[in-house]
Amino acid sequence: MSTAIGAAAERRITVGGGAADRLRTILRVDGWSTAVFGVVLLAAWRPVGDWFGLPPAWSVPLGVAMLGGAAALGLIAGYPRIPVRYVGLVVAGNTLSCAALVVLVLAGAMPLTGLGVAFMLTGAAVVAAYAVLEFLGLRRARES
Repeated sequence: MSTAIGAAAERRITVGGGAADRLRTILRVDGWSTAVFGVVLLAAWRPVGDWFGLPPAWSVPLGVAMLGGAAALGLIAGYPRIPVRYVGLVVAGNTLSCAALVVLVLAGAMPLTGLGVAFMLTGAAVVAAYAVLEFLGLRRARES
């Protein structure tokens, strides 16, 4: 009896199986795209600053944070059974990142060019899309 209770508890706090594989793919794509974006911000901070008006004081910390986030996404996706709370944190983090990008643009916190504004708002849309896909993937995985 305790084995059945333990298995039920495990299903509530983690997800596995085919639906988890889809969720894992979404997390990995999010992780790789985040890593690429972080590398671009770090390796090309000078042209990024020129084209987008994104100062190095912003692009370098953002790039480092993105590489950290990418590593976390890779670790979460690598679990045999994906912890539900970690995916919840990813969804919350992506949602907050989306909101922060929009607020930074609207507040004029950086001297962005027109291309920079488009870049930041596109980034916000992409992050929002990942949040939605990960939320839906988690919901489907928990239902199966």
